[in-house]
Amino acid sequence: MKIKDLKELRNKDIKNLLSLVAQKKIEVIKNAVKTAGTKEKNVKLGKILKKEIAQVLTLVREVKK
Repeated sequence: MKIKDLKELRNKDIKNLLSLVAQKKIEVIKNAVKTAGTKEKNVKLGKILKKEIAQVLTLVREVKK
């Protein structure tokens, strides 16, 4: 996720951020299935998605404080 995207996410409320996390988690599961079936060529995509989830959850924690 680019720095510009993170700055835009800081302006969103917690509900939107949590829905984004839910969408990313679904993408991680779909990617794992594709990778296991050798249909996905980008093996690093799972790691990238997990990193984005962590970044959004960090923003959620910052907003709660």
